[in-house]
Amino acid sequence: MSAPASRHDLAPTAGEHRDIAYRLERLTELCRALGSQRDIPLLLERILLTARDITRADGGTLYRTTENGEALCFDISVNQTLKMHQGGSSGQAISIPDIALTLPDGKPNLAAVAAYAANTGHSVNIADVYQATGFNFNGMRLFDEKYGYRSQSILTVPMQDHEGELVGVLQLINAIDPETGQTVPFSETDQHFIEALAAQAAMAMTNQQLIGRLENLFESLIKLINIGIGEKSPHTGRHCEQVPQLAMMLAEAAHNATEGPLADFRMTDADRRELWLAALLHDCGKIGTPSHIVEKATKLETIFDRIHLVDTRFEVLKRDAEIRVLQEKLALGASLTPDKAAELDAALEAERLQLDEERNFLRRINFGNEGMRAEDQQRVLDIAEHSWRGPDGQVRKLLDDEEAGNLRIRAGTLNDAERAIINNHIVITIRMLESLPWPKQLARVTEFAGGHHERMDGKGYPKGLTREQMSVQARIMAVADIFEAVTAADRPYKRGNTLNEAVDILAGFKARNHIDPDLFDLFVRERIYEKYAEQFMHPSQIDEVDLSRIPGHGG
Repeated sequence: MSAPASRHDLAPTAGEHRDIAYRLERLTELCRALGSQRDIPLLLERILLTARDITRADGGTLYRTTENGEALCFDISVNQTLKMHQGGSSGQAISIPDIALTLPDGKPNLAAVAAYAANTGHSVNIADVYQATGFNFNGMRLFDEKYGYRSQSILTVPMQDHEGELVGVLQLINAIDPETGQTVPFSETDQHFIEALAAQAAMAMTNQQLIGRLENLFESLIKLINIGIGEKSPHTGRHCEQVPQLAMMLAEAAHNATEGPLADFRMTDADRRELWLAALLHDCGKIGTPSHIVEKATKLETIFDRIHLVDTRFEVLKRDAEIRVLQEKLALGASLTPDKAAELDAALEAERLQLDEERNFLRRINFGNEGMRAEDQQRVLDIAEHSWRGPDGQVRKLLDDEEAGNLRIRAGTLNDAERAIINNHIVITIRMLESLPWPKQLARVTEFAGGHHERMDGKGYPKGLTREQMSVQARIMAVADIFEAVTAADRPYKRGNTLNEAVDILAGFKARNHIDPDLFDLFVRERIYEKYAEQFMHPSQIDEVDLSRIPGHGG
């Protein structure tokens, strides 16, 4: 169905040589773009415009296969005479029905010229659609009638990748003679060039789609890990979702800084993706941390809260005290006077009140806080020395050494051994991430994710890095991780701080050389805490932040 080209059997003229050189130059430019362009819609538009340029076509349409591969959909349409540009960068949607590749009876659709090219894999080159037979051109004739146009020559080329898979169809309308301005048929040279262009474009599109699918697959695997963490520890799952949001807020503020110590920090889109993935994965090592440690709500909690066992021991002490008094009364017999009985009862009541007070004290300090007083720690040791008789008849201390040690935890609910286990999650995170074959553009994911527990003074973990040894992104991760943690209202071992309290806590971290002072100042100056609070904090936590207490921000 290819129309013969004029002069195709003769030696090329000097003008034709120049024309071919121009086409090759435009194809070379397109090939370079195909290798570097990641935006598929812009890539498709570049393909169509280049095809129209090298064939001197008045118009053109690019079809793409639908997701299910059952039809062709109009993606971009241009027409120079009508000054028409639909789809692509125009922002104007193409409201034309898809072209089915199969008929209702299951047979291939060979009536529509685009569907024919798609189904057969062959190009269609027609000199005049109004004189052609074998195809249904009703749609094109309706278009001509509506816009007062005259479609004549048409070149339709399937776009197939290296495996023969259909990617789309490229269709050009009305080749224009540069000397006369008249519509002429598309030549065989035109067809050969467009077939070469379509093949290269299809492979580039397939590669870009493959890259996109792999990136989506990788991000889905990350989400899969976070789902697993979320099922194990719901608050950790939410933490892994919200830290990336806060990290990107702070990173964008640093990127936009035009003065100060962060004025030179800039990110490309690839840099942003790298930081985003690192933030999503920063706690992936917690998938290996025991749930009873991650979710430890009280100092005595393991699989269950052992404060209830302590409660039982107090009840035993109260029972034993009551039995002791009753036995003393029985021993006195007839000599028990009312005054003596009242004295014994009063002593029993005082002892019971003392035991209740000590039990309530232990229940209260069983919940973690940010600083247990030294006198309260000593009181735990004093209470632990009480003796009680267990079910086996053995007399033992009211609290064993492990229980007394847990109840004396100064801050939070984790003892030293448990803290070491949970801190090890960052080592597991680094090991997991280092095991992946990261491409060049994601090579720093491990460094960013693995640095969120380092400190500016080198006293962090696991590597003891100093500020100078850390990237800006790793320092951003540290700020985001802390602020999300102190504002989170879903932690079983603490309440969610108010916004003012959280900023004050973060200021303390800056004062102790824990976090980057420049990033903290940017965080406060740009009021990133407010943007984060609006999206992720409960309204009851959002109060007025008193900046007068923060050095350098009180004005």
